[in-house]
Amino acid sequence: MRVAWLECATGVSGDMTLAALIDAGVDRNAIETAIQSLKLPDVRLRVETVVKGGFRSTQVFVDHPKQHAHRHMSDIRGILDQSDLTDQQRQIANRLFLTIAQAEACVHGSTVEKVHFHEVGAVDSIVDIVGVAVGFDLLGAEQIVCNPVPTGRGFINIDHGICPIPAPGTAEILKGIPLADVPIEAELTTPTGAAIVSCLADRFGPMPAMTIEQIGCGCGSMTFNQRANILRLFVGETITDANTELVSLLETNLDDVSPETIGYTCELLRQAGALDVYVTPVQMKKDRPAFIMSVLTTPLNIDRMETILFDETGTLGIRRQQLERSTQHRDIVTVTTPWGDVQGKRSWKTGQDTRFAPEFEDCAKMAAANGVPLRDVYRAAESAFLKLTDSGRLPEPQAFGTTPPADDHHHDHSHDHDHHH
Repeated sequence: MRVAWLECATGVSGDMTLAALIDAGVDRNAIETAIQSLKLPDVRLRVETVVKGGFRSTQVFVDHPKQHAHRHMSDIRGILDQSDLTDQQRQIANRLFLTIAQAEACVHGSTVEKVHFHEVGAVDSIVDIVGVAVGFDLLGAEQIVCNPVPTGRGFINIDHGICPIPAPGTAEILKGIPLADVPIEAELTTPTGAAIVSCLADRFGPMPAMTIEQIGCGCGSMTFNQRANILRLFVGETITDANTELVSLLETNLDDVSPETIGYTCELLRQAGALDVYVTPVQMKKDRPAFIMSVLTTPLNIDRMETILFDETGTLGIRRQQLERSTQHRDIVTVTTPWGDVQGKRSWKTGQDTRFAPEFEDCAKMAAANGVPLRDVYRAAESAFLKLTDSGRLPEPQAFGTTPPADDHHHDHSHDHDHHH
């Protein structure tokens, strides 16, 4: 299984990612041809080999005439639609722009169609995003992993005044993504960089078990003391199945906690992001009836889970184990039955057929509202899914991660990932 791992040691931006892809061996000519097909006047991608923090890396620049255009999402779609990008490349680019637009609309109380792109609508950012979309498509990675993302510290000056890092749009995009604290007074992750990891990364964590084939190094324009401002892209083959991931199992024995507290704690753990929580009855010393509370979580979420367990149960100790688990990819699909729409989980393992499981709550409400047996609603939903699949009208499972939010705002400040024009 071909896998790519993004090591964002000093953040992530569009130009750094594009440079890392080219440095990792993605066909530069193909990227440049795709960029030329956007028909942006007098635009040229310039690629240079530089030394950053003592290490060789690749840096990209976008040369173009001075321009003041503020583009809307409809303008971006028009540019992409008239290009020579493949359907997959256009889809990835659209998702990146839409993610940024959605985040910008959220933080400014507007809509996707009304917000206008400042920085991300500029020519250099359009080139970065399209180049990254083409680059990852050509890379052919079946799974993309990214380490926790550093945002940087301090303040930046944007159109709306002085703003803390991460800027509102960037923070909106990074919801649900693990962050890292890197003590650098600068904006390390840009809106474009946030959109890239949010849209394309299948999961976040340390480097997966893999045989490395290529390492791409893309640098930003700023220089830091004692840190090389480089984004590394590791490409290779997984040693284990790409559907395998590392998880942590936390367990504690409880013999002096009420059932109400146990139920309440389980619910808090689920709300905090536990992958699974379950309770097993056991007998402890002096044959006391007791429970083992087991929590399955990602390694990045251990501290939050343990805080809840200590605070709510008063336990004196928690056991930790690191496990591997095999998973199936999944997303939500809506199908139409004679009684209305039903959501369900579509699941699949790489290289195998998809499966569909209707959501119980939807089916139960529909059965009660229409006076029909629950099993009939289930069967109708499953039949509707099969018909959609056979007709080819069901969207294909996404090749990269999940569809994210989006943002776009004007940064008139200088940061680590500025472009040189």
